[in-house]
Amino acid sequence: MFCIAKLYKILALRPNLRYFRSHKSTNGTMALILAFAGSNSKTSVNFKLVEYTTSMVSGHEVELLNMANQFFPMYSEDHEKEKGFPENVIQLKEKITKTDALIISVNEHNSGPSAYFKNLLDWLSRLDRAYMTKTKVLLMSTSPGKRGGTSAHEFIKNSLPRVGAEIVSTFSLPSFYTNFEVDKGIIDARLSQSHKEAVDEFLAEI
Repeated sequence: MFCIAKLYKILALRPNLRYFRSHKSTNGTMALILAFAGSNSKTSVNFKLVEYTTSMVSGHEVELLNMANQFFPMYSEDHEKEKGFPENVIQLKEKITKTDALIISVNEHNSGPSAYFKNLLDWLSRLDRAYMTKTKVLLMSTSPGKRGGTSAHEFIKNSLPRVGAEIVSTFSLPSFYTNFEVDKGIIDARLSQSHKEAVDEFLAEI
């Protein structure tokens, strides 16, 4: 099985259990990487891809967020004016602004990002129009289908730079259940190599 985090902690963005993995680098420098999927499904294939990807990271501190139990009200101007911003949105925005880099994998609903993730991005952008400034991003997607969520991937790839993100590397995994096994990771040799190259390119930039 691919490497699982050595240290587990309950972190500030409750109520989820998340792990935090720390590796000392050879040159003494360490970046903080925040990793999560754009899905709130408890069986998210995108979260599985993110989890696998973080197992390949060394020399940096990684915080993996499972969004399955994070609920956000549907954004509306009335809600913002009457009730302000949800506390968990504020906490997530603070985490993002403090990180050096992000690993994100997005799911696709009806040829676009899920309503859950689009709604979250709407809330975050209302808090701060540049909350990802200078943040390096490895952007991924996967799905059970042959296109691997590429429509949602392209939508988010075009959206995140508008809030300051720098997309430094991308990867899409088609046919998740054919090409991925939990105890092995990506089992197609060509796709595995492409994924490794995307991760290496991302790590070289942070």
